[in-house]
Amino acid sequence: MRVEIISTGTELLLGEIINTSVVYLSEKLNQMGYSVLYQTTVGDNEERMKEVYSNALKRADIVITTGGLGPTEGDITKHVMAELLEKSLLLDTESLNRIEAIFHRRNSKMSQNNTRQALIPEDGEAIRNDHGTAPGVWIETEDKKIIIQLPGPPFELKKMFEDQVCPRLEKRFGILGQIFSVSLQTIGISESALAEELHDLISKQTNPTIALLSNKKNQGIRIRLTAKGKSHDEAADLIVPLEAEIRSRLKDVIWGIDDESLARKIGEKLMQCNETLAISESCTAGLLGYQISGQPGSSKYFLGGTICYSNEVKLRDCGVCEETLAQVGAVSSEVAGEMAVGISKHFQSDWGIGITGIAGPDGSTAEKPLGLVYIGIWHRDWNAPEIRKFIFNGERDQVRQRAVQNGLFFMFQKMSG
Repeated sequence: MRVEIISTGTELLLGEIINTSVVYLSEKLNQMGYSVLYQTTVGDNEERMKEVYSNALKRADIVITTGGLGPTEGDITKHVMAELLEKSLLLDTESLNRIEAIFHRRNSKMSQNNTRQALIPEDGEAIRNDHGTAPGVWIETEDKKIIIQLPGPPFELKKMFEDQVCPRLEKRFGILGQIFSVSLQTIGISESALAEELHDLISKQTNPTIALLSNKKNQGIRIRLTAKGKSHDEAADLIVPLEAEIRSRLKDVIWGIDDESLARKIGEKLMQCNETLAISESCTAGLLGYQISGQPGSSKYFLGGTICYSNEVKLRDCGVCEETLAQVGAVSSEVAGEMAVGISKHFQSDWGIGITGIAGPDGSTAEKPLGLVYIGIWHRDWNAPEIRKFIFNGERDQVRQRAVQNGLFFMFQKMSG
């Protein structure tokens, strides 16, 4: 079944609010086996709305609209659809009674404008709204197209869709199948490099499919594998051999799945080993500590850290040698290593991380460009720290975020052996 979702409201076009409802509806519908092929946003203009609705009814089997069911003159979704279908708007007594009851419970006087919300296009059915005053609308046209109109507030929309719309769709069309997805989290490899590595798999994909998606939260690329089957288990089973093949090719850059967090995985490993961590940060200025301390139970393994922008703090609190700073400078592999060792000894932790670099926009030289970052990792049983050098593209915040995620990944790899 082909679906188009139409979001109405000039405020969406102005960027005043984020349209979370279209994301929710697309995800739920695809999970139910429906194909969301179009997403359209249109302002509160009658002629443009008619054009959008008309196009949607030509190319989709199910058209879902959101917004424009309120009590004001600007809420014209039902009016426009009724005119397009050449239907009258009729008062739905049951809906009106429900609206009146809501105002009575609130001990508030109902405006005459609220009666507009109980108007339903001729031959349409009201969709009960248990969390607001605006009922939705279900219309089946003469050529068997389904029109579903839902209110704009996300909480009301989600509850109505789950409690009212999903059962109607299942009753009308039956079970269309199940869609199952797994996202493999990667770091340290570009999207183009992933596409090249997986080119043969992507070029012949059918079911399951492969999508490469930027992951801003974890500063990496997600490999999303999606399969459709008659059941959840059948769809999941289709993914297993493809996931195994991708993991065998990319074992050095895949660190987790779906919404897993590197910081949480590190925390879990530290608790399992009954070990502790301390950190020293220069260019990341506390962002690494924020990630680590944000995990549940982090007080059991995270002893603390230091933000050491100045050389004086590096010398005093992080164990960096004055001679090292004089010879190679603060942004160097040697200083990153000494920071990791020094902070571990200062806090008497099992592990230490040191990060130093040039996030910009100032401070770079020909030898030390913007985005240059050194990350040191140390464990109390090692003879020497391990250090990695990175040069990250992007603006200041991007460099810092990438440094944090790569620092976590470096730590994760060393803990994983």
